[in-house]
Amino acid sequence: MTAIDRDKLVTTEVTTPRKTYVLLTAGILAMVVGFGSMAGGIFGAWYTWDQAVAQDVVTPDDAAIAETPVRGPFTMWAQADIIKTHQLESTEGLYYAQMERTVPQLDENGAAVLDENGEAVMVPNEARASWLAPTTLTTALGLGMIAYALSGLAIATGVTLMVTGFVFLYIRKRAVLL
Repeated sequence: MTAIDRDKLVTTEVTTPRKTYVLLTAGILAMVVGFGSMAGGIFGAWYTWDQAVAQDVVTPDDAAIAETPVRGPFTMWAQADIIKTHQLESTEGLYYAQMERTVPQLDENGAAVLDENGEAVMVPNEARASWLAPTTLTTALGLGMIAYALSGLAIATGVTLMVTGFVFLYIRKRAVLL
């Protein structure tokens, strides 16, 4: 093989500045967004933890995770589960929507109080109303669990974007672009 043939086989193309700026911009942008995502995820997890600590709730002894401070997603789940269990026990297994809005008023003997027309006097169903506090509590605990899950997703996305940014910068520095 002659020197002329060798020159035809080996071509050296110089990377244009425009091509390297695209990778530079993409790499820096991915790293900045990744860092922001990671920082947001860490802040979200810390904030959720801090709010749980401020409430100072401990799971009861009959919870799935017994007598443990409610801090993370698993203890939040255990607390929400036992709240629902206790409420169902107090309402004979009925949920809010399964109960009547009003019930007949009872006298001291347990008989229905009647009005002048002989119809039962209806009063708000206290058992149904007792679902409001447990529903609020379990919803708040569920939001805490979701906050931890979203924080974990934000951290994972941030790490992935930061690695992608490093790869773009590595390719820009090492590769010959055609």
